[in-house]
Amino acid sequence: MNLTNHQYFFQKQKRSEVMEVGRVQSIANKTASKDTIPLDFIWPENVQPAITTVHGADIEIPLIELDDDDEERLIKLIAKASSEVGLFQIVNHGIPSDVIERFQKVGKEFFELSQEEKERYGKFPGSVEGYGSSLQKEDDGKKGMKKGWVDHIFHRVWPPSAINLRFWPTILTSYREVNEEYAKYLRRVGDKLFTYLSLGLGLEGHELKEGAGGDDIEYLLKINYYPPCPRPDLALGVPAHSDMSAITLLVPNDVPGLQICKDDRWYNVNYVPNAIVIHIGDQIEIMSNGKYKAVMHRTTVSKDKTRFSWPVFLEPPLEQIVGPISKLINKENPARFTSQKYRDYSSYKYNKISQQKI
Repeated sequence: MNLTNHQYFFQKQKRSEVMEVGRVQSIANKTASKDTIPLDFIWPENVQPAITTVHGADIEIPLIELDDDDEERLIKLIAKASSEVGLFQIVNHGIPSDVIERFQKVGKEFFELSQEEKERYGKFPGSVEGYGSSLQKEDDGKKGMKKGWVDHIFHRVWPPSAINLRFWPTILTSYREVNEEYAKYLRRVGDKLFTYLSLGLGLEGHELKEGAGGDDIEYLLKINYYPPCPRPDLALGVPAHSDMSAITLLVPNDVPGLQICKDDRWYNVNYVPNAIVIHIGDQIEIMSNGKYKAVMHRTTVSKDKTRFSWPVFLEPPLEQIVGPISKLINKENPARFTSQKYRDYSSYKYNKISQQKI
């Protein structure tokens, strides 16, 4: 039994970090004495962005026009990007620029509230939804772990049955209206992506969406707030991971920070105005039986600029059983992944318990 590529990556990185922890902690102690970044935010040298980022060489990130009249070409482009990179950007996606601008504006306004106001939307124990912060408070469940230089808020925006307005900052008068409008457009884009990804595997257009939960797929919004960091060379916004979702649709602001890993090297993803960044997540990799690749990515921070990002994770409902699509399994291509409830998969991943494939 073998580990998936991104599970192997995490185990390899963890072993390396354990070996280096003594030496790196000594370096960190000296650094913290002259700079203003706390030790909890100083990552080991083998993951520090100043050391591990490839400079002067760009990785090709496909930029795809979603309104291409040549559907056959569009399907091939999306399938190729999902198989080879696991990430691409889409333009001409049908979401009006003013809708995106309003969506970004109300998200920024939340982080302009006082800390007391933000805490009103704090997470409950065991809840994903709500406001969370590595910068403002200690997470009792993560003491001793390295932290990301980020605050965030999570809440579901679709379907209505999954929405809990307790976690929506409706103190901002237009917040609900703007998020509901954005979700309406985003669902159209999500449906198109599921269709094209299915067709790219030789399946019927509806099969991947059905495999992920059909109309019960949950759209989980996360707004990431990365304030200026005195030592961006030592810190990370969010450490390396692949998304446990099926697909992630992300809009950033114009401050660079997203990086993807290829061949154990980290490359910057260029900002493209009005584009939506598409991440292939774990559930699509599983359903495609490994044909499509969940992208390993992380975020860096800036010394003098504030970065925001607005990813929306398209996730199966917790009781949905997700596994390789049966039409993709045969003697030459046996199942590489076990089928399991999304509840179990997400619990294992959140708690960093290795999940094996067949």
